[in-house]
Amino acid sequence: MFPHLSVNNIIPSSALLEWESVLGKDYVVTTGNRVPEAEVTTFATNQQIPAILYPATREQVQQCLGIASRYQIPVYPVSTGKNWGYGSRVPVESDCVLLDLHRMNRIVDYSENLAYVTVEPGVTQGQLFAFLAARKSKLWMDATGSSPDCSLIGNTLERGFGHTPYGDHISNVCRFEVVLATGELLETGFGRYSNAQSASVYPWGSGPSLDGLFAQSNFGLVTRMTFWLMPAPERFEAFFFRSHKEESLAILVDALQPLRLNGTLRGAIHLGNDFKVISAIRQYPWEETNGLTPLNQDLLGRFRKEMKFGVWNGSGGLYGTRAQVAEAKRLVRIALRGKVDRLQFLSDRLFRMAARFSRPVGMLTGWDLSKTLALVKPLYGLMQGVPTDQSLASVYWRKRNPPPKQMDPDKDLCGLLWCSPVAPAEGKHARIIESLAAGILPRHGFEPMLSITMISGRALMCVISISYDREVQGEDQKARACFDELRSELAVKGYPPYRLGIQSMGQIPSGGAYGELLSAIKGSVDPAGILAPGRYAPATLEVRPKEQAKSRSV
Repeated sequence: MFPHLSVNNIIPSSALLEWESVLGKDYVVTTGNRVPEAEVTTFATNQQIPAILYPATREQVQQCLGIASRYQIPVYPVSTGKNWGYGSRVPVESDCVLLDLHRMNRIVDYSENLAYVTVEPGVTQGQLFAFLAARKSKLWMDATGSSPDCSLIGNTLERGFGHTPYGDHISNVCRFEVVLATGELLETGFGRYSNAQSASVYPWGSGPSLDGLFAQSNFGLVTRMTFWLMPAPERFEAFFFRSHKEESLAILVDALQPLRLNGTLRGAIHLGNDFKVISAIRQYPWEETNGLTPLNQDLLGRFRKEMKFGVWNGSGGLYGTRAQVAEAKRLVRIALRGKVDRLQFLSDRLFRMAARFSRPVGMLTGWDLSKTLALVKPLYGLMQGVPTDQSLASVYWRKRNPPPKQMDPDKDLCGLLWCSPVAPAEGKHARIIESLAAGILPRHGFEPMLSITMISGRALMCVISISYDREVQGEDQKARACFDELRSELAVKGYPPYRLGIQSMGQIPSGGAYGELLSAIKGSVDPAGILAPGRYAPATLEVRPKEQAKSRSV
């Protein structure tokens, strides 16, 4: 009945039959393409997945975990599985049953007046945007640049970030509904109080706050979460700037940091180097380079001149009343005066005018303004919470064929590893990280693509992309060696990552009392050790032996 499992003798047929009785036969998958497809991500892995379960309700999740706990079968939950660059759907450890939550896609609560929405793990950025648009809502969501099909909860639990004043996602959520590995249910904050009216608007509740325990952990499975939404401002404008000087990164960070710290700049500020920008505009210039990699500086310089971007390029949004935005523009101009080669502010009106006159401008100047607008429009939208998949095309940078209409980096064997260090919001720190990337990646044969986000006035979140083609023999090994060296050197300099891929989750320092506390929590909420083994767990983390664990499953 279950050939994929009977051969490997991993899961008892009785457990599969129990899961089938809960979910139905169509939602317990052990054969066909879906299992091997789920074992593929954007870098080399060898983990095997014996089965995939597709629950549709919280109650089904509880029952599935209860069964897994009784049989001591490890399970690995994913929301929509589009965690590209960090592992996608692949579990940290082999032989975990995949618990795919994409069918749990309900928006269960919404308040226009109090500006919040409560969703399940399968609700995507695109779904929430459509939901708000259909209601002509005056509220904005915050979106990442990944894909409209990415899970809101999945990204938030990884502490992902976006572009608006609500860009630090984990800081703008509350009321987690969590299923423990035993099948038990808990709610955080005031959610645990019967009929609490403030559960969706006040995060802490009373007593210890538990929300943080379930982000980047394997302590429980979040089945609902409340997101706070941003009231649409009276006025919004974006600003874009570029500098042609290699040494300008530190200068730009130090110029904008005071404005971010004092609240003049309320949204995230993004800086990207020329390698990052060229990968967003086009694929690798195989013909111009005669197939040689990495891209050389002379050719990159030519592209910068032709396509009108800088060595460093930045963007940000201005939000508030008309007077507030006007004052913010004045202060941004002062802060960047003499430090950038071009500074451009863009409003809806100016955007419409530019689109209208792009053809005449091109005829007069030879500059194809329509291409610039096509590149800027999705970023302009992201600053207003509009999801886009434009940046996903950059994952196809080294591929020989253009990105397909339906992009799937895993299936298309795009190579991508992200290294994501965090640093204080000072130019000297940004410069150290940039220097490490610029030195290490080319030595391994990759372009040092770097983006830096000033997520607050105090912290920089950096993403260094190792982009390649997995179909080229040996590239997986080169990319992993590059990643390992980069991460090691960053750690030595004092810049650990804000987010980990599955290949490095076992490298978290145990930290003495820190590790002991994690072990105690894990042993309490998951005595059989079956939920997402290895996920964000120190290598020394110990859980009570399975043979001694007492299940409290439902």
